[in-house]
Amino acid sequence: MLHLHRREIGGLRICFVFIVLSLAATRAFTQERELYLTDHDSKPYYFGITLGVNVASFHIEHHPRFLQYDSVYTVNPQYTAGFQLGLLATARLSNRFEVRFNPMLLFTDRSLTYRLKYTDPFEQSDSVTKKIESVITTFPLQIKFFSDRIGNFRVYMLGGVKADIDLASNARAKRAEELVKIEKYDFGVEAGIGFNFYFPSFILSPEIKVSNGFKNIHSRDENLKYSNVLDRITSRMIVFCIHLEG
Repeated sequence: MLHLHRREIGGLRICFVFIVLSLAATRAFTQERELYLTDHDSKPYYFGITLGVNVASFHIEHHPRFLQYDSVYTVNPQYTAGFQLGLLATARLSNRFEVRFNPMLLFTDRSLTYRLKYTDPFEQSDSVTKKIESVITTFPLQIKFFSDRIGNFRVYMLGGVKADIDLASNARAKRAEELVKIEKYDFGVEAGIGFNFYFPSFILSPEIKVSNGFKNIHSRDENLKYSNVLDRITSRMIVFCIHLEG
């Protein structure tokens, strides 16, 4: 419980820093007198690029027979950092709404830490961490709802759906020594908030969003002690992005 509490505190600190920096930048930009890119909001569509970092983890559910297995006491997912890059295309729907397609390539890994009843012969420890590396192509389709423009600043909220393909999944499934296998395809929902900062030739848009998978991506193997204690595994991710839009 203490470990989970520290993870929650860490996530809150990151969100707090993000909000403070955004508010500071907002104050500076709302004091600007010269308006940039005044015709941008009337464009029917526009494009951009995305750079960002992510904090990823798994949400796990134990198998109904978990208590019958005597080799594993506990399983705890760990948060780990990764990065992503991508493209975006945005189309204007109305004065308040836009639709955005933002395909990205994500490099991340997620870990499961096991506390064992018996010492693992390879790790020489009763605590073993299984790291699952992923290279994910994600295809989010989102609706943006944005505020009025205040000087060279605007805030927006977004929500949508996504489909993921783990390009490393097939290679990983062939390596039995890793013991926890993750399926190739996933889908889920996303929600977040972002800020538009207008410059003379481009728009800088920092954004934070939460991305949750719905599909059970665990390929369970009854014969493997690190796999048979788990039933469902779903993906969880917090994403911090910088969009450069024109």
